[in-house]
Amino acid sequence: MDTTKLNLAAYMSGSISRIMAKAYKNVLSNPREAKFAFRMQQLFAKSEKRRKKVKEQEDIDIPPFLISSISTTCNLHCKGCYARSNGIAEDSEASRKVSITPEQWKQIFTEAADMGINFSLLAGGEPMMRKDILEAVAEVKDMIFPIFTNGTLIGPSYIEFLKKHLNMIPVISIEGMEHATDERRGKGMYKRAMQSVEMLHEEDLFFGTSITVTTENFDLVTSDDFVDNLRNRGCKLIIYVEYVPTESGTEYLAFDEADMAMMEAVQAHQRERYQDMIIISFPGDEQHLGGCLAAGRGFFHIGPDGSAEPCPFSPFSDSNVVELGLRGALQSPLFRKIRAARALGWEHTGGCTLFEHREEIETMIN
Repeated sequence: MDTTKLNLAAYMSGSISRIMAKAYKNVLSNPREAKFAFRMQQLFAKSEKRRKKVKEQEDIDIPPFLISSISTTCNLHCKGCYARSNGIAEDSEASRKVSITPEQWKQIFTEAADMGINFSLLAGGEPMMRKDILEAVAEVKDMIFPIFTNGTLIGPSYIEFLKKHLNMIPVISIEGMEHATDERRGKGMYKRAMQSVEMLHEEDLFFGTSITVTTENFDLVTSDDFVDNLRNRGCKLIIYVEYVPTESGTEYLAFDEADMAMMEAVQAHQRERYQDMIIISFPGDEQHLGGCLAAGRGFFHIGPDGSAEPCPFSPFSDSNVVELGLRGALQSPLFRKIRAARALGWEHTGGCTLFEHREEIETMIN
């Protein structure tokens, strides 16, 4: 019996249950949000049983969530953007690569919900540049879609859309305060993001922020003052994304083991102090779970063309979810090899394990 997998499944399922329990508690003052959160909390309990059933009947480990890049275009040029460095994001519709249709995305997420997957993080590019896709997948009511967005496209039209579809949760990306955000994302981007935050707060919508955390901005973005500012603006969710050096010369910004230990200590403090918020980090606790959670062990990434990739930082694929479905992708040779990679000595040392071993992964495919 593989106790590592059982412990991982219990940990991931327990984390989702805790997140939804906290979300339900945090929105009790908003009847509309509370009703939605209560329904999802009940659904997630059923989904955990569904994932276990698939494992028992088909011997397939179903991850609790997905990461899906639905857009190949973006209106910003952020420094160190993994989507641009990996060839996902371009400037305009004219340069858009082959991408799957809104209806195909809807079918993918319908299959995911049937298998017991209830979360998919929506990324890009800028996902709000593809409202046609967002409108289609919003109809999959048994899934929650955190939308990782730069926030520049949120206006009256999107506010109405978000009020109608509570399973679409905007997560606005910033780098800290104004100077750091504008330095990476462009002049005026922090003020524009905060304008979106104000609109969401005024409508009492559930929203969050995503912060790329580095060795340079760690002290600022994890400080009580910084979190207090976001909480006062109505933010209920903070996702810290630990920096992965996709550009040469930026390796010093990535965490080492000491930094990760410090992050863990800070998170413990934050979760105690801010019990009215959900605060998580990514990759976060991977070192305590026997290594990388990608390639279907905890999640996997779906590219704009439907390619099944281990994670956004490792854009290699030998299968496509449109052709094979999610079940087929989870059993791809590449995913199987990566999930067995601990036998090759790929221990988790901080940062992104797959990015560190990208040459080996490319060899696996070839």
